[in-house]
Amino acid sequence: MLSTDLTRALDEVAGTPRLLVTSDFDGTLAPIVDDPSAARALPAAAEALVALADVPDTTVALVSGRALEVLRELSALPPTVHLVGSHGAEFGTSGPERSDSGRVRGFDQQFDHALLARIVAELQTISVGKPGVTVETKPASAALHVRNASAADAEAALEEAGVAAKTWDAHVTEGKAVLEFAVVRTDKGEAVDTLREQAEATAVVFLGDDVTDENAFRRMRAGDVGIKVGPGETLAAHRISSPEDVAEVLAYVLAARR
Repeated sequence: MLSTDLTRALDEVAGTPRLLVTSDFDGTLAPIVDDPSAARALPAAAEALVALADVPDTTVALVSGRALEVLRELSALPPTVHLVGSHGAEFGTSGPERSDSGRVRGFDQQFDHALLARIVAELQTISVGKPGVTVETKPASAALHVRNASAADAEAALEEAGVAAKTWDAHVTEGKAVLEFAVVRTDKGEAVDTLREQAEATAVVFLGDDVTDENAFRRMRAGDVGIKVGPGETLAAHRISSPEDVAEVLAYVLAARR
């Protein structure tokens, strides 16, 4: 059940002239699972999100650390829901919208490919002999995942990656059981600001559960509603417990917005 303070804030934001509703994917729209490829949005949350995108003067987007193509596949959302991948490095829609060159729109591919290859290779070396430690390669970054590793292997892998990163000219993002190293600067807060500007939004709702979502909560303005999902320190003004609560929030905003 949503708190009185939260429903009051949602009632107010639902009346704004142009609303932007944004959400993280893993741990927010979709429950956290051991196999990242098995993550799926809760049906009720996805349905409410899609319905919101059809409401006049309402823009809906996912802002995720996932690579854009992976986010598109796992979310399985229609093109009316905008997608932002790689913590803001890749902008696109749920559909196959591409520029004439075949690049995903909004993603600058001018970066140090050699450095990215080096980072991937060194992270893969770090993961050897540590079951459950995996390396995810994205268009402009690489992530070291330790969620499924033993505590000792996870600690060792993260420590070794931190030492190696001192020799890389990379932007480091720390999330839950993951370290990501990007050769372009990425920030969910900047992504939300870009979406706000593109949509000419007069208010924003953002839901997220991870450390990386704090960059977006930090960018919330007067009249916006930032909602932290789950435990942990946060800059968000409101908190809910689980992805099931996310579905309830989205359904509430949908009803109020209509």
